[in-house]
Amino acid sequence: MQLSDEHRALQQMARDFAEKEIRPISAERDLISDPKETFDWEIIKKGSALGLRTLAVPERFGGPGVDLMGQALVILELARGDGAICKTFSQNWKFTPWLTERGTDEQRERFLPQFMENDDFLLASGNTEPDAGFDNRYSPPDYPKAGYKMSAVRDGDDWMLNGMKHFIANGGVASLYIISTRTDPDVPIKDGTTLFLVPKDTPGFSIGRRHNKVGWRFYQNAELIFESCRVPDANRLLGVNEGRHYRGEGGSGFNDIELSGNLLGIAQAAYEHAIEHARNRFQGGKIIIEHQAVKLKLADMYMRLEAGRSYYFKVVEDCQDGDVEGDSASKQLMKVFATEVSQSVTRDAVEIFGGMGVMKDAPVEKLMRDASVLTHLAAGTVNTLMAAEKLT
Repeated sequence: MQLSDEHRALQQMARDFAEKEIRPISAERDLISDPKETFDWEIIKKGSALGLRTLAVPERFGGPGVDLMGQALVILELARGDGAICKTFSQNWKFTPWLTERGTDEQRERFLPQFMENDDFLLASGNTEPDAGFDNRYSPPDYPKAGYKMSAVRDGDDWMLNGMKHFIANGGVASLYIISTRTDPDVPIKDGTTLFLVPKDTPGFSIGRRHNKVGWRFYQNAELIFESCRVPDANRLLGVNEGRHYRGEGGSGFNDIELSGNLLGIAQAAYEHAIEHARNRFQGGKIIIEHQAVKLKLADMYMRLEAGRSYYFKVVEDCQDGDVEGDSASKQLMKVFATEVSQSVTRDAVEIFGGMGVMKDAPVEKLMRDASVLTHLAAGTVNTLMAAEKLT
């Protein structure tokens, strides 16, 4: 694969930022017990100053307009520093098109300048609910009771939102939320969902608890609570009951590429730590990299990592024609494969560290925890089943 000079410069910028700014704070933030306090606005502001938060904003709107390959390269480098910090930035790229392409001119005039100019302006989307998670992503097509329970009822020129979302990414730190609501409870969610842009200071909207995760601890996940939350119709995205009709270049397509790159970045970091440790740890009469068992394990880690990266770049290149939805089966299988690569490589890294591997002082136990989180994102390995159905 040949990278352009622009891609190489972008890659180097992300690598330098990960090395100089992210890695020095990664372990420290992870050890904070209160999930709300793991977040650090300073690293967000530093990354924003480099354009990492607004990376996907097209040039015609004043952004850098970085293409999918550029975004993929940045994800690999940032996640090598810390997967959770990387995801806090890349989450914004996923929802940028809702402001730049799918919102109205008036919505763009109101919200896009804030996003571009404020270093702490993050984006989020509210979908998952306590009783509606998987059913939101792959909802039974003829079952109205499946999916979102949160309601939006018309009240003059406004809508009254009531309900709750949880496990919401960037929850509690985002300035603007894209909220999926049920506006017709008598039809399946495909035909009864309406989307709204909800600023963080909207009356009736509040943040509940911050979820306490085993890994990716910097990355905030929280409950969103709506109690008679009044939202003007001017904040509605797309038509009434048409919130799930849009099938253009979508968040789900980018999501698979985003998460796969994050996993492979985590795996790369684990491999690097493992091989450095193996070259310096003396045991059994020699440095452990000279023991055949360790050599074989490192070779297997490298093989899996290279296979994952090759698969990843192939899928990204296939999507470079502008259709990020592309071959959805291929992207879903890639994400599952990247999950398995990352979890096996991080586990092997812990084993190479021996008894030290499970100690908080070692760098690899955190990476193993971070990789474990990805099994439970975006319907997890259920994507394998969905992809298999499309391939048969």
